[in-house]
Amino acid sequence: MKFIAPSMLACDFGKLDVEIDMVNKSKANWFHIDVMDGVFVPNISFGSPIMKVLKNSAEKPLDVHLMIVEPEKYIKKFADMGANILTVHVEVCKHLHSIVQKIKNLNMKAGVAINPHTPISSLTSIISELDLVCLMSVNPGFGGQTFIENSYKKIKDLKKLIIETNSKTLIEIDGGVSSKNAKKLVKCGADILVAGSFVFKSKNPSETINNLSSLVN
Repeated sequence: MKFIAPSMLACDFGKLDVEIDMVNKSKANWFHIDVMDGVFVPNISFGSPIMKVLKNSAEKPLDVHLMIVEPEKYIKKFADMGANILTVHVEVCKHLHSIVQKIKNLNMKAGVAINPHTPISSLTSIISELDLVCLMSVNPGFGGQTFIENSYKKIKDLKKLIIETNSKTLIEIDGGVSSKNAKKLVKCGADILVAGSFVFKSKNPSETINNLSSLVN
């Protein structure tokens, strides 16, 4: 089973309740929530108020992606706000192992994200402890970017590492995902596809989600 996780960063916040209901009723598996601080990435997104709405209304797991510096300061807060999966970036974590353990101790699944320029080798010592790795296939910070073609090779390299270490880590792809590359991403080893603009900017977002799910399952 391959998962589809619509990125709420691309939704219409003027009708957030309608967008959440749409995802609830679709074949989506998770809500993907990008939290940006304007420091680690050149943009600022939502925080506590949006998380509270999602916690109260979402009927599917909340996959929270922290694109922030010093994520260790906010792990407990996001656990309290209903995060089911919490992902931090390897580029900002000096003590990655302890952060991953803290996430797990708060009964969340632990994820680590890596930017397009970050090598897969940076995950070698932690891979067996992770529930998922989020491979950024665009430069983080903004939606609607063009997919970076080298991501296919990175997926294959990551899958090889997972197999070699006998890990159960899932591979999540975030950025530029569409019906044009979904099948190839899965063939390379992806388990979870995050889609933002492709879903929410389409004429029928629910149908787009369902078609994407059918395409890879």
